[in-house]
Amino acid sequence: MYTRCVALLGGFSLQILQHDTSKSGEAIRGHSNLSLVRYSTWRSGLAPCSVLIVQAAHAAARTKGTYLSAQYRRLASRRGKKRAILAVAHSILVMAYDMIQRREPYRDAGADFFDRLQPEDTTRRLVKRLGSLGYHVSLQSPATDAKP
Repeated sequence: MYTRCVALLGGFSLQILQHDTSKSGEAIRGHSNLSLVRYSTWRSGLAPCSVLIVQAAHAAARTKGTYLSAQYRRLASRRGKKRAILAVAHSILVMAYDMIQRREPYRDAGADFFDRLQPEDTTRRLVKRLGSLGYHVSLQSPATDAKP
């Protein structure tokens, strides 16, 4: 089954994924009305590949210091574990397509990718969390700490 899925990713899925991943079954299909998602369904798609990609997503979520584990933790806290795993599986499928299309090796964005996107928001959130634990926090920028 594994070699069949690799072959599908290499050939057949490459054609399917040229525009979106919904045809491969690795995307959540939502029914919405005025940007309000009422419910969503998961397409069956390529069943053998779906099982392997979801298993790979479980493994990637358990790794330490990677983009996919950070994505899982970020989404699982807000959306739930199952939806987070499906989102990581979708990301793996998109990454595989990009690596095949561009003929480039995988480069991990790092576990701090989401913190680097908006550093001010991350700082504010962490200060607020420490304040809720009873600590008084005063911040200094790294430039003022440097001694000549």
